[in-house]
Amino acid sequence: MKESGRVIRFRPRGAPPSGWRWPVQRSRPGEAPVADLKKYERAEGEDDYRHRMTMNALALLTTTILVVVGVWLAISIADMRKGQDCYLQGGRNCNQLVIPQPKR
Repeated sequence: MKESGRVIRFRPRGAPPSGWRWPVQRSRPGEAPVADLKKYERAEGEDDYRHRMTMNALALLTTTILVVVGVWLAISIADMRKGQDCYLQGGRNCNQLVIPQPKR
C-alpha cells in the first residue's frame, strides 16, 4: 500500500523538546501577579480636560474627513468603472448628459 503523505512537526531552532512545557508561575492568594504598578499611576489632578477634549475633537474631525473622502472615492471609482464598461462594450455615448426638463 502506498503512503499518501507524512506530517513532520516543525520545531524552530532553540525550541524546547516536544514534551516540555514552559513553567507556569502561579501567584499566591492575596499577592499581586506584578510587583508594583504605582510608578505608572497618575495623580488625580493631572487630568487636562481641555487638551483631552481638543484631541477628541481633532480625532473626530480627522475620522469624518477620512470617511467623506473614502465615500467620494468609492463613488468616483464606481462611475469610472461604469464608463469604462460601456466604452469597452462598444458604446458610443457613454457619458450621460443631464438635460433639465422645461417646466410646463
